[in-house]
Amino acid sequence: MNKVYVGDRTIDGIVVTVDGEPLAEHTDKKCYTRNGFEWSYEGPEPSQLAYAILVDHLGDAARAERLERAFMRDVVANFQNEWEMSSADIDRVLQRLG
Repeated sequence: MNKVYVGDRTIDGIVVTVDGEPLAEHTDKKCYTRNGFEWSYEGPEPSQLAYAILVDHLGDAARAERLERAFMRDVVANFQNEWEMSSADIDRVLQRLG
């Protein structure tokens, strides 16, 4: 199943969706921050976004936690104001990261 993850900065703040629905933060599994998602830099909020995307994509919180730092640095820290990423895109990144 190919999911689509989308992030946007709106007048009402940050919006991150997966297939049109809000992406869960998964702070119950691993909490980098309680300040919500962010991107375009390295830090706790981009870490939470990277982790949430990976948990949703992989369905494996432990594997998501192992991959979070590299995914945050290589992908999330480089997102523009608006971004879109498919499951296939994530698989390609994870294959590259090993």
